[in-house]
Amino acid sequence: MKSYRKELWVETPNRRDYINITPQVEQCLASSGIREGLVLVNAMHITSSVFINDDESGLHHDFEVWLEKLAPEKPHSQYRHNGFEDNADAHMKRQLMGREVVVAITEGRLDFGPWEQIFYGEYDGRRRKRILVKIIGE
Repeated sequence: MKSYRKELWVETPNRRDYINITPQVEQCLASSGIREGLVLVNAMHITSSVFINDDESGLHHDFEVWLEKLAPEKPHSQYRHNGFEDNADAHMKRQLMGREVVVAITEGRLDFGPWEQIFYGEYDGRRRKRILVKIIGE
């Protein structure tokens, strides 16, 4: 069995953003040479997420509205975590959207269902953050 590891780096201009990272993960898969196996993609920061869904701007807007209802950013004083930092809402949004995804690799390709894409979700941006891509297989 072979193993491949790569770190992707992102820095979003906004506090919250969604980035389709499917092309970068596909590049990692091509570089790995692995044809059958699994790829793990995970956010290496506690205020960001990796998830699978449709690449549709209306849906991304709906995520933002839904997450803001469940864990509103302001007022910052509503959270006990917000003393030194003001990002308690970002931690909660990450819990809802998830830390990682695992995708099957079949015949050298990501084995997706219709419309599935891999996204990086940022909830406390404007600084460099890492995404881990780990591929195992043959």
